Amino acid sequence: MQMAAGAQPLKGAKLALGGFALAFANFMVVLDITIANVSVPHISGSLAAAPSQGTWVITSYAVAEAICVPLSGWLAARFGAVRVFLMSVLGFGLFSLLCGLSQSLGMLIVFRVFQGLAGAPIMPMSQTLMLRIFPPEKAPMALGLWSMTTVVAPIAGPIFGGTISDTWSWNWIFFINMPVVAICTTLGWRLLRRYETPMVRNPIDYVGLGLLVVWVGALQVMLDKGREEDWFASPFIVALAIIMVLGLIAFLIWELTEKNPIIDLSVFRNRGFTIGVLSQSATYAAFFSSVVLIPLFLQTNLGYTATWSGYATAFIGIMAVIMSPIAGMLIGKVDTRLLITAGVTWLGMVSLLRTGWATQMDFFTISLPQFLQGFGMPFFFIGTTTLALGAVRPEQTASAAGIQNFMRTLAGAIATSVATTMWEHETKLTRAELVGVLNPEKVMTSGLPVAQARMALERLVDTEAMTIATNTIFLGSTMVFGVAAAIIWLAPAPKGPVDLSAAH
Repeated sequence: MQMAAGAQPLKGAKLALGGFALAFANFMVVLDITIANVSVPHISGSLAAAPSQGTWVITSYAVAEAICVPLSGWLAARFGAVRVFLMSVLGFGLFSLLCGLSQSLGMLIVFRVFQGLAGAPIMPMSQTLMLRIFPPEKAPMALGLWSMTTVVAPIAGPIFGGTISDTWSWNWIFFINMPVVAICTTLGWRLLRRYETPMVRNPIDYVGLGLLVVWVGALQVMLDKGREEDWFASPFIVALAIIMVLGLIAFLIWELTEKNPIIDLSVFRNRGFTIGVLSQSATYAAFFSSVVLIPLFLQTNLGYTATWSGYATAFIGIMAVIMSPIAGMLIGKVDTRLLITAGVTWLGMVSLLRTGWATQMDFFTISLPQFLQGFGMPFFFIGTTTLALGAVRPEQTASAAGIQNFMRTLAGAIATSVATTMWEHETKLTRAELVGVLNPEKVMTSGLPVAQARMALERLVDTEAMTIATNTIFLGSTMVFGVAAAIIWLAPAPKGPVDLSAAH
């Protein structure tokens, strides 16, 4: 994107304020991906819903964002990057307010969907505008600032979410966005208007967009409602599955034959891109399932508050921040596939370490794997992004990056639903097995009243069953990491560097 005529890069305090506004807006959007994770028990309890139903608050936002991200390029060309950025920030603020005011889970999920739709363009637009307001020689500094907010926000999310939910109420995890919106829109309006991009009336593929919404929406509802409806024993779930499959097939056929497709699927002809996206999506799915499952496990089974659950999970970002510059420095000097394999294998080893968790474990045992996991994250994330985008033509970079982000986000949403479903299923199976091997007579003769002894035994069985089920899920994640590390070698070696600043 070329700089608007007569618009020179910002300098001094204006540059600092403009960069702050863009980075702060990006921080806000990424923060909202994880801030609700540790607050799910608070939300579900307040709105009279099961914890598994409360995960809809996470997945609805993620899927809505995934659907809208591929539209960012078209929106910027049609309405201008600055207008899209400012309207997205305002829309995000409005729906954040409505989320906090929600009186039922259904209302909250609907507003979270609109919050995700409004916030999706903020990430790519903030990156684009960051490169426009900074002088060319300071472009690496701009991208570093933007990337840092993307890394730090998921770390801060669980801490903010837990502290706010315990100290005030879950509603405030959405209300805190309001001052951020006010600051970013005010600074953005005053400092960024001169960097507006030319508007081009490009046609939009309405049919492709409609089919995308249909099959992704049907898939997500099927995954979320399947637990309650006994999966394919329910005609409703069967109908959703049929809609999803037919919608996906129709979407693929339409997009491959449409002159101006909403998503350019031709990038999948590049083997490096396809393998890189598959490996990144599989790895992210296994990673994000643990991000959602661990806070639920800590709060429902080990008695952790949301605050301490946030502290335990937040350690994941420390090593990620430290290792990111090192990973970036090694890209191009070492075979990217080797770096990806090393990073994903490390994540798998950490997941395997969690399979030894016990009900009586202390805070250190929980937080240590979180701390270690951050070591491998930059190698997998930066590596797969470089491998995938380096395999496409320069003019395809923006489209390829949008698809990659879509696939990764959708994988995380699907993984959330699948992991929580399997967690509940494994807990029930394990509980039934434990009941069959226990000797209740020893508990009944322990000196406690019969009713109290029975309650103690039942609580013990439930707690141990959930812990064993959690370990089983981690074992499954380890296997997914192993597959993701192996398939990366199906991709050809990168032929040269890729300019990630072109990615939207």
